[in-house]
Amino acid sequence: MALFPRDFFSPLCSGLDHPECVAYGPDGHIYAGGEAGQLYRIALDGTILQFASTGGFCLGIACDANANLYVCDIGHAAVMKVTPAGSVTVYSDQCDGVHMTTPNYCVFDAAGNLYVSDSGSHWKSNGKIYRIRPGGKAELFSDQAHVFTNGMCLGPDGTFLYVVESELPGVSRIPIRLDGKAGQREDVVLFQDGIIPDGLAFDSAGNLYTSCYQPNRVYRHSPGGQLDIVVDDPTGLFLAMTTNLAFGGPNLDHLFIANLGGWHIAQGTIGAKGAPLNYPKVR
Repeated sequence: MALFPRDFFSPLCSGLDHPECVAYGPDGHIYAGGEAGQLYRIALDGTILQFASTGGFCLGIACDANANLYVCDIGHAAVMKVTPAGSVTVYSDQCDGVHMTTPNYCVFDAAGNLYVSDSGSHWKSNGKIYRIRPGGKAELFSDQAHVFTNGMCLGPDGTFLYVVESELPGVSRIPIRLDGKAGQREDVVLFQDGIIPDGLAFDSAGNLYTSCYQPNRVYRHSPGGQLDIVVDDPTGLFLAMTTNLAFGGPNLDHLFIANLGGWHIAQGTIGAKGAPLNYPKVR
């Protein structure tokens, strides 16, 4: 049975500018971005520091070993690199001379390759996934999961890339073959019409969590295929247009959820610990 968030969720912080993204860094901070390009470093006690701005609109973010942020910025149609000191540069914005359209979410593998979803245009089914090699050179990884390509995460053993297709609506996965090329796309979860999935995260037991832009809800999909609603907020008071989610804290046992329709990052516990993320050293 779904848990109503007032029973165990609370704002980690408030006063953010409609945060789409949330990530837990190797330095023990929560990172989030705003719709005017703000980058926030948030302590676990809720203290907020805006330490940089891209001047665009921040979507998904990933961290490397030195707590540099890699930010999908739709204002610049690029992936921006932001240092802990606040320096902002373009990390990658094109592939084979073709510029990105809607860079939406990014995730590192252990070797420092950054997988980036480009959602394309609404209702055009023209999304794709790029792989950016360390240093910033992008290549097309796959255009199979193309129905508004959105949130992503690597599977527990790193052999599959899990992908939200928001306008499918559902979650698919793409094998990462030994030669690094993409295998054949597979459906994982298909949601009913009216559900708009957005973010993904795995726990240490192999359960896959999907946050939804609509309704304000988080699903859990077990390794055996059972789909449950874990968190549901029909009021929109605790969760408001939920987008990205991330496990964090010293034991990875807190779930942090960004709320594009609000000004806060929600936090709570659901009796699960997150799967460890990759924080590679990137030159």
